[in-house]
Amino acid sequence: MTAHFRVDVADGVATITIDRPNVRNAITLGMWEAIPDLIERVSHDQSVKAVVFRGAGERAFASGADISEFERVRMSAAAAEIYGKVVDAAITAVQACPKPTVAMIYGYCVGGGLGLTLAMDLRFAADTARFAIPAARLGVVYGLTATRALVHLVGPARAKDILFSGRAFDAREAAEMGFVNRVVPAGSLAAHTYNYLRRVAANAPLSLRGAKLSIQGIVTGELEIEGIRRLMGDAFDSHDYREGVRAFLEKRPPRFEGR
Repeated sequence: MTAHFRVDVADGVATITIDRPNVRNAITLGMWEAIPDLIERVSHDQSVKAVVFRGAGERAFASGADISEFERVRMSAAAAEIYGKVVDAAITAVQACPKPTVAMIYGYCVGGGLGLTLAMDLRFAADTARFAIPAARLGVVYGLTATRALVHLVGPARAKDILFSGRAFDAREAAEMGFVNRVVPAGSLAAHTYNYLRRVAANAPLSLRGAKLSIQGIVTGELEIEGIRRLMGDAFDSHDYREGVRAFLEKRPPRFEGR
């Protein structure tokens, strides 16, 4: 356990749990600081093929940044700038994770907690989930890294609506605007998420990495064409490519090794 996070690995899936259920999993500055190291750990763990983030319990994914510490850690423009850089570094680290990432969202997903889910590849929500970015009601400007991700995901007009109003919206509306990929009854969300991730984890790691790099580059306009071409070549020269072709011809599930 690290700074109110738990990390568990099973069946190729790492679960990172935000573990402050008594305050609806509000995220402290220390927790933001810990996220890049957590991502580095799961990125280098060869047993991990995919990553899921969730909040402890079912009341909240995260109710946002821990406002109770704002008078100490965001008491001035200078302090707020430092705080913002820490949050941006955490979100950037999640975005850069080479393995597929999914947010499993129960209950409240607000402010910084919502920003954290924006860094992930996919978002699966319980039908009881509630979302909001109340930055305008606190007198702060929402972080640029998270805002950029929000615009890419839902478009500029919807992003303006969310940020201008600070209003809450439910899982159904979140799905309609493209913010969440799945809405599942709360009692079935964990099973649905892990069944999906086990399927992802069974696929070739080089294929997953290549797909993620290509899509991120297309979205951001920072496509590293030569790097992706090298990855394509590595994939064709890999054990997993030969195994995938053999398994297809032999009509059996492939056994990928990530090499």
